[in-house]
Amino acid sequence: MLELVKAGGWPMIPILMLSALAVALIVERAWTLRRAHVLPPGLGNEVRTWASGGALDPAHIESLRATSPLGELLAAALDVRERPREQIRERIEDVGRHLVHKMERYLNTLGSVASAGPLLGLFGTVVGMIQLFLGILDHGIGDVNQLAGGIGKALVCTAAGMVVAIPALMAHRWYRGRIAGYIVEMEHEAIQLLDTLENTRPAAPAVKAQLRTPALVD
Repeated sequence: MLELVKAGGWPMIPILMLSALAVALIVERAWTLRRAHVLPPGLGNEVRTWASGGALDPAHIESLRATSPLGELLAAALDVRERPREQIRERIEDVGRHLVHKMERYLNTLGSVASAGPLLGLFGTVVGMIQLFLGILDHGIGDVNQLAGGIGKALVCTAAGMVVAIPALMAHRWYRGRIAGYIVEMEHEAIQLLDTLENTRPAAPAVKAQLRTPALVD
C-alpha cells in the first residue's frame, strides 16, 4: 500500500487529505444522525401524555427542548400552544427548517469530497503522464516494460481518487435519505401533538343570540 502511495507521487497528498476528511465526516454524521439521538423512542407518546394531562410547566418544556431534534420541534409547538392551530403549524415549520439545516451539516462538504476525489485523481494521472512522456523525450522509449510500469504508476492517482469518492458519494446519498425519513416521522409526531392540544382546549362559550323585540306598530 505504501508503495502505491509513493508511486502516485506528490498529487497523492491532497487525495490522502480528502480521504481523512471523508472518514471524519462519515463517522461524525453517523454518530450525530443515529436514530436514538434524533427520534428517541416513546418521546412523542410521553409529550402527548403531558399535554393531555396539563403537565406543561416551563421547566418541562425546556428539558424537552434539550433532549433531541424531535424534542426541540415538539417544545416549539408547546411554546405557542395557546395560539390558533395555523400559527402553531407555522412555528413548527420554521423550527423544522432550522432542524433540517442542522441535520444536514457537513453534508455539502462530504458531497464536495465525492466530486473532488476523481478530479484530483485525474490531475495526478495527467501529471504522471506528463513526467513519463518528458522522460521519453529526453531518453527515448527504452524498455517497453519500464514504459508500461510508468503508465501504471501514473494511473494510481486515478484509482486512489475513485476509492475516496465512491464511499463519500454513497454516504452523502444515504445520509440525505435518512434525514428525509426523519423529517417525515417528525412531522407525523408534530401533527399528533397538534391534535392532542386541540382536543384538550376548553370549548369556547356559546354566544347567546339576543332576541330583538319587534317595534309596536301604531
